[in-house]
Amino acid sequence: MSLRHALNPAVSRLGVKLFAIILIVNVAISGLVFIAVSRSLDQGFIEYLNRTQTHRAETLATGLADEWARRGDWQWLRQSPRAWHHLVRRQLWPGEAPPEGLESRLGDPKDFVLHDANGLPVIGLPPDNDLEAAELRWLPIVSDGERVGTLGYRPPQQLMARMDRLFLTQQQRNLAIIVAALGLASLLLAGGLSWWLGRRARGMTLATRRLTEGDYSIRLPERGRDELSSLARDFNVLAATLEASREARSRWVSDIAHELRTPLAVLRGEIEAMQDGIRPLDLDSLGSLGQEVDQLERLVADLRLLSQSDAGALEVQLAPLDLAASLGDRLAEAGTWLHDADITLETDIEGPAWIRGDTQRLRQLWTNLLDNTCAYTHTPGRLRVTLTQTGDHYRLCWEDSAPGVPEAEMPRLTERLYRVEGSRNRASGGSGLGLSIAMALARAHGAEMTPSASSLDGLCWTLTFPAIADHQLREEDA
Repeated sequence: MSLRHALNPAVSRLGVKLFAIILIVNVAISGLVFIAVSRSLDQGFIEYLNRTQTHRAETLATGLADEWARRGDWQWLRQSPRAWHHLVRRQLWPGEAPPEGLESRLGDPKDFVLHDANGLPVIGLPPDNDLEAAELRWLPIVSDGERVGTLGYRPPQQLMARMDRLFLTQQQRNLAIIVAALGLASLLLAGGLSWWLGRRARGMTLATRRLTEGDYSIRLPERGRDELSSLARDFNVLAATLEASREARSRWVSDIAHELRTPLAVLRGEIEAMQDGIRPLDLDSLGSLGQEVDQLERLVADLRLLSQSDAGALEVQLAPLDLAASLGDRLAEAGTWLHDADITLETDIEGPAWIRGDTQRLRQLWTNLLDNTCAYTHTPGRLRVTLTQTGDHYRLCWEDSAPGVPEAEMPRLTERLYRVEGSRNRASGGSGLGLSIAMALARAHGAEMTPSASSLDGLCWTLTFPAIADHQLREEDA
């Protein structure tokens, strides 16, 4: 089931937090950029204005020296203040109209003061207060090596101070525009991200809640290759695993009940027959009852062994032993069993093959494999057992003759209570736990057990045991 249509449109707390974080970060960055750029502009622009104003003052002082040389005094400027304006404009912007804006403010005739050689004012209004007068900068006016006057000019700082309010207003308006733009961008970005992330987070939350409630059929949509998609895939794998585990547990309980019901039904039937006098209470009848009890005991013992294996509590006493000797002895003991089942045994066992193993558990492993072969191999049949060494491992191949197993069924052979033909006919085999127990015993010895098709047209089990190195064997013997 998909959650595509199961998401509610509620506001996501994660989205709100994401929006707030993006907005705060953007505003903080814009504020820091504004402060840094403002300071850089203030310092750099003031230095530029200083150089420009000094150059213009020097240009005007040179022009005034030329006028002194031509006229011989400053009286003409005292009599005509308008001539001062024309002179300043002509000297600073010869042959062109003065520019507008801040550039023209720096060349305003009112920002220059001319004193004669005696220090008396000639032209230009003095500053409004003594503080500004003290901050004026002065250049001497020299004509033919003689100082004929002094030119004073305002420093750029005073001019800028008069424009602070305008500059501050402009910057505040610009900052407000920047912050508003960032807020809108943050709103759109955080809104989109919060909707996308919140939608997926709500889906995962809802799916997790339903999973904890036992609905293992829930699935998340898998889109993209990001971490959330990877998390969705992992969630789906977990849900599928839990669903398969629940189905296996349900099937396991049902199969156990079935396996227990058969011998119990036989026991009840025979006891009732004895009680009703249909069957006599003799040694043969008691022997039949004993066989059913033995079957129940074997089933309970098998279930106990598998439960111990699942819990990691299977009792295995590992010690150095010869795998070849263990296998050979058990096959020799089973000669009569195989002969009665009309199965011919072929062996090719190389020894010694030292591993770390448990003698009793290995004997149980061989017995389960023998039981599986005798139960399912058509007569007359063949069993071929080979043991060879491959590098640091011993490879055991257990092959029997027909019938074979479909390749699609092989991975399920070690499932508990699983039979290929799917029947519950007890005559076709044991409880269905033998191969599961064999797999558990093999793993307890660090071995791998895999099925494949046999060259004898039956089934081949390949067991790979880790070998003990010679120096390890000598150390353990010592």
